[in-house]
Amino acid sequence: MSSNEFKGVMVFSEDFEILLELLGKGRELADKLQTELSAVLIGHNIEDERGKELIKCGADKVYVVDNPLLEQFNVEPYTDVLSKLASDYKPEIILIGATKRGKELAPRLATRLNTGCMTECSKLDIDEEGRLVVNRLVYGGSSIAIEVSRVKPQIATVPPHVFEKPAPSDRTGEVVKVEVDVKEPKTKVVERKKKEIVGVRLEEAPIIIAGGRGLRSKEDFKLLEELAKVLGGQVGCTRPIAADYGWFTNWIGISGVKIKPKLYIAVGISGAIQHTAGIMDSKIIVAINKDEEAPIFKAADYGIVGDLYKVVPALTEAFKKLLK
Repeated sequence: MSSNEFKGVMVFSEDFEILLELLGKGRELADKLQTELSAVLIGHNIEDERGKELIKCGADKVYVVDNPLLEQFNVEPYTDVLSKLASDYKPEIILIGATKRGKELAPRLATRLNTGCMTECSKLDIDEEGRLVVNRLVYGGSSIAIEVSRVKPQIATVPPHVFEKPAPSDRTGEVVKVEVDVKEPKTKVVERKKKEIVGVRLEEAPIIIAGGRGLRSKEDFKLLEELAKVLGGQVGCTRPIAADYGWFTNWIGISGVKIKPKLYIAVGISGAIQHTAGIMDSKIIVAINKDEEAPIFKAADYGIVGDLYKVVPALTEAFKKLLK
């Protein structure tokens, strides 16, 4: 198939909020290529307002595939649907949200379409030849790889919260309902258990106080919880705390949750590359560590060299007085 047959930018995520984020960057890429931007909605009993909202936020067309077998995400039928849409409409660029489900879906789609897949892209642009060029963190975040796909469609996955959601406008577009022959999946989901989330998700928290191996026990995280309560923030941790010690289930870092809060306070965190790569989009970073040579200070806007067991309680009391 000639590369000239491909035209347009298509975006998809099973998470509607992330789909909106992709629309902002997708609109920018489509405008540079002077082509059409389409969004894909897959599910069952999809509300008409969803398609209208996507158009207001930048889409020229919204392809809606509504089928009872698509009510819950299953990678097999979802891959069937997207590969059918890609084959029929031939977009030159396909952006997919790099959620856990999106990470399952994208490589399968690339295999079906006999093309490549550039993953976890933090920057996307169009080069002089009209090709998609992306930046990706590699080697645990210590380097940035600049990649370009040699074949079309060019598929790239984008992590949540990398791009801002576009503001809606009074633009017009077309909502197209597409019939796809959806096969019964080979795998069956026998049970779903909702993950219990206390407070705001770390990816969405405006203020985060995170602890590392400088804290001696799980109970010591109460110091961070008290500070977070005063500031209206959330508590997080590094990979060793969650993966090695088992004190928590999620961690902040390139292999865990990437964050972009207005304020990030790193307590007792040395600043390994894996961790700092996950906090680089924070507006303000404050580091508290007794080791003045700790790498975290290179990433921080403000640093406090001292014993966290003295510094954190002092900060908590100071903020209590300040915010009265």
